[in-house]
Amino acid sequence: MVWPLGSMDTVSPKPRTPCLVVDLATIRDRYQTLRQALPAAAVLYAVKANPAPEVLATLVAAGSGFDVASRAEIALVLEAGAHPETLCFGNPVKKAADVAAAAAAGIRLFVTDSYEDLGVLAAAAPGTTVLVRIMTDDSRSATPFGGKFGCSVGDAIQLIRRAVKLGLVVGGVSFHVGSQQLDPSAWAGGIATSAEVAAAVAPIPLPCLDLGGGFPVPYLEPVPPLCDCAASINAALKRHFPGRWPAIAIEPGRFLAAEAGVLCSEVIRVSHRAGGQRWVYLDIGRYGGLAETEGEAIRYRLRTPHDGGPIGPAVLAGPTCDGDDVLYRNIDLPLELRAGDPVDLLAAGAYTASYASVGFNGVPPLAVQCIDSTRRIKPLL
Repeated sequence: MVWPLGSMDTVSPKPRTPCLVVDLATIRDRYQTLRQALPAAAVLYAVKANPAPEVLATLVAAGSGFDVASRAEIALVLEAGAHPETLCFGNPVKKAADVAAAAAAGIRLFVTDSYEDLGVLAAAAPGTTVLVRIMTDDSRSATPFGGKFGCSVGDAIQLIRRAVKLGLVVGGVSFHVGSQQLDPSAWAGGIATSAEVAAAVAPIPLPCLDLGGGFPVPYLEPVPPLCDCAASINAALKRHFPGRWPAIAIEPGRFLAAEAGVLCSEVIRVSHRAGGQRWVYLDIGRYGGLAETEGEAIRYRLRTPHDGGPIGPAVLAGPTCDGDDVLYRNIDLPLELRAGDPVDLLAAGAYTASYASVGFNGVPPLAVQCIDSTRRIKPLL
């Protein structure tokens, strides 16, 4: 979906910037693409990527399950029509009250990675099913987890044995290769480690393997196609689980939501500062939803009315009174950019509205407008 700047007449009413426009038809298309590439995998959409109610309802209708991380996300998904058994509480860091509330809502699948959390699950949600999350290499992803989640092989083995003693059902293991993973072999590494754990805890069965998310989408640079990631996964499963594969689950977020969204913004001002450096200020910045530009981890494609004309170096910044509210320190932008010009950030449907602050500097949360392009095609007659 890349059309808002050139055909805003298809969006009714025309959004006041900044605004994220999300095409639900693209969400459905990406979901079907995933299902075709990995037909054996259950899809658990990572709600944090884009929790818009329309997005969730679209995925419920498509048959998706959901990876939730809080009571609020659970409520959103259930209100969208999902059944509790299609939800996995994937956050390994959770309060006992949240676990109890999730269990009361009918959720029976939880992810854990520590003895402390395992004890909380046994007390607040006795008899539920757990997936033990293991660490794997996420170094080639755009946003690695930095060791915050997952446990070692040795700890995973002990956690599984402890879970059985506590009366919990061991559903299997999970891992996550990091968001926007650029190395298809990363999933193979996680599968190999999972097989090591499975062999060590036998005869305790591990019926499910949750491969997490991380499937990349193109921003400025090309990325490995989904078929390469799927081929790596299938080859690793065949190698490390010969004879019979475990049930497979995946947790896509970015892959489903990113390319469905165009973030419509506007130039507030173009200034020339010390040394003649050109600064272009947008009406959206890091606190308005562009948190992933920190360290320039994600470099969005930009579109302006002056594309194709002369370009020159600039600093692209947000509107707030914070020195960190800078998106890109060295970026080539059209020389004709002026205050009032629209600027589209493409493939911005994931981790934008959900990252926006609730009012830093008085800037309201990022507005979201959902459309369905398949329902806006004009009849031929």
